[in-house]
Amino acid sequence: MDRPDGDARSASGSGARSTATSGTRSASRPDRPTASSRVEWLLVVALLAVPMAVVPGDGDPTLVSLWGFVTLGGNGAGLGGYPVWAYFLDQPRPFATLPPSIRAWPLALGFHLTAAGSATAGVALGREDRRVTGGLLVLAAAATLWVAAGLGVRFGVGTTAGWLAVLPVGAVATLAVGAVLYRGDLRRIVAR
Repeated sequence: MDRPDGDARSASGSGARSTATSGTRSASRPDRPTASSRVEWLLVVALLAVPMAVVPGDGDPTLVSLWGFVTLGGNGAGLGGYPVWAYFLDQPRPFATLPPSIRAWPLALGFHLTAAGSATAGVALGREDRRVTGGLLVLAAAATLWVAAGLGVRFGVGTTAGWLAVLPVGAVATLAVGAVLYRGDLRRIVAR
């Protein structure tokens, strides 16, 4: 006899589950990974090294990373850097008066770090909600795109500089990793 929860009981009422029903039940629900694999973890952590944006510039391209600015070919040494914490600490203006895209920078860093922490917990401890990791990657991509769009406005995207004045590499890479690796988990967020 079938119960409303789908559990089948034997006619004798002993509470033993029918093997036919239990086999059908497990076959209808495919096994989903409960934690990120090592490859997924590696890709999520690698996003911490991908620049949020590349600003080709007139001569020396600048990489805008989660950690700060890296200028290639500058200062005669071939490489120049300016960490993000120094940028915010050297800023004479209060944080609230900075452009919205610059204020999104710490959010992008926070979302990336939290997603990496979630995937790390999945690999190290076997405990992870993949929907959280995937959702954090989507939020990280949105915040990263916001930073890149703000840079684009300052560097003249759509004007004489053209549409390739700023390349949003980080947002594209983060969204690609989230969509490819966590697609099913993200779909389950929407389906509920």
